[in-house]
Amino acid sequence: MKKFFILFLILFIVSCGNFDFVYEDEKSSLNPIYQKTNILISGADLPYVKSYAANLFGKSVNDDFNLTIRIDEKQIKRSVETNQAISNLSYELRFYYSLESISLNCVVYNQEILSTFSINPKSSGYNYGTDASLEKKYELSVSDNLNKFIANLSNIELNICA
Repeated sequence: MKKFFILFLILFIVSCGNFDFVYEDEKSSLNPIYQKTNILISGADLPYVKSYAANLFGKSVNDDFNLTIRIDEKQIKRSVETNQAISNLSYELRFYYSLESISLNCVVYNQEILSTFSINPKSSGYNYGTDASLEKKYELSVSDNLNKFIANLSNIELNICA
């Protein structure tokens, strides 16, 4: 019995030797401009953009960067019924990011990220289900777009002008 326990213990310890932690690389887990950025948002006034950006970039403690985010929204009618009611509506959200270094006095990063989603309106009047769905899709698109920007930003050098 003792031999089986020792054998089990040795096999258990050996099998756990190759664990890799998700946040082992510190650079991938951090936002490189967190609490270092002044943010200016212009263009389409989308729900959740300002609050999510404030959470993602934090309150500026060191003014190292200026981030300008311009948002363009385009609605495309994909399907129109015979009575001119829209049965499928697509949204394109284009986020234009420009990150400027204050110390270098130049733009260090420019990027455009496109987010799309579609919705099937259920009535021409007020419909709580459609409105709640649209609001949730806006929220998901905004958070996904900003997270893509941060992921791309972590792969570049921020001390070199673009």
